[in-house]
Order: sequence, then structure tokens, then C-alpha cells
Amino acid sequence: MKHWGSALFPLTLLGALAALTFWLRYATELPEIRHDGKHRHDPDFIVTDGTLRKIGPTGTLAYTLKSTEIRHYPDDGSSDLINPDLVYLTAKGPTITTKSDTAHASDDNERIDLYGNVRIERSATKKDPAMVGTTSELTVFPNDEKAFTRSPVRITQGESWITGVGLQMDYRMQTYVLESKARALLESRHAKK
Repeated sequence: MKHWGSALFPLTLLGALAALTFWLRYATELPEIRHDGKHRHDPDFIVTDGTLRKIGPTGTLAYTLKSTEIRHYPDDGSSDLINPDLVYLTAKGPTITTKSDTAHASDDNERIDLYGNVRIERSATKKDPAMVGTTSELTVFPNDEKAFTRSPVRITQGESWITGVGLQMDYRMQTYVLESKARALLESRHAKK
């Protein structure tokens, strides 16, 4: 029995070294670099003065997205936009326009992240003046007609204003919820001048 034990130890040690060698080879092997350009993040096309129109389920125009330049990237299907202008058209309510310096759209345009000088404008109605909101960034879900930001926001309507941090918007319901640090000066409609 002692003979088998002394012969088994070197075989076990040899097997462990062989397994360690194979593991070390695969663990330290660098991935093969492809030179076909498939994984580069370069635009495959650039559109100037482009417009995307979304038709709603009833066949009416739901929104338009205009941009002075659109760069589409084939590796992830996303797009970068310069001076985007998103306009929601509703039959029952006022038009809401959202603009910014730049934006990044997901491959299916389900999410658009707007950056730099974001401006949200709700047109005036017969009883209310126009409303303008400003922030530094805004994430819009165009098909759901919702948007949010975690950044500071300022909203003005006539002489009234409100500021806060974080905003939840519902374009369809025309609701705007500030999340924190809200401060406001509200003009009374019934105040005498």
C-alpha cells in the first residue's frame, strides 16, 4: 500500500499543475482584436434638419421630433441629436414643446435624454398664460408621454414662478410634480392691480 501512496502523490501533483497551466493560459489570454469596425462607435449616417413624426393609435399626429443634426450609431442603434425640438400635439389641450442643446436617443426612441438649456414650453390657453420650465437635463419617454429630471427646475407662468429639485411630468395629464426643495411666488388672479 505504501507503494501506491508514494506513486499517487506525484501523479496528483502533475494533474494539478496541468490543470493550473490550462487555466492560466485561458485566464491571461487577451481577446482577439477585430479590425472590421464592428465595435466602433462611429455614425453610419448623419441627417441634417431631420424630422421624426409619430402617429398615434387614432391616426392623428402624436408628436414630432426635429433636430438640426442626427447622428445614428450602428453598434448600439442609438442616436445623438443637436438642437432637438420635441413637440406634443393634443386635440384637447395646449401644445407642449421641449427643446435643449443636445440629446441622446435610445435605439427604439423609447427614451430621449436631453442635455443643456432644457426648455419646456406649454402654450397659452384661453384662461392661462404660457408656462415655461427650465432645467439642465431631462429624460423623456415619448411614447408614454412622461418625463423626469433629478436636477433643479424653474417653472414660470405669467408673474408666478416655482423652483425645486426633481420633476415628474405627465404630458397627457398635464401634471408637473416637483420632488423636493420647492419654493414659489404665486400671483393671485383675483388680486387688484
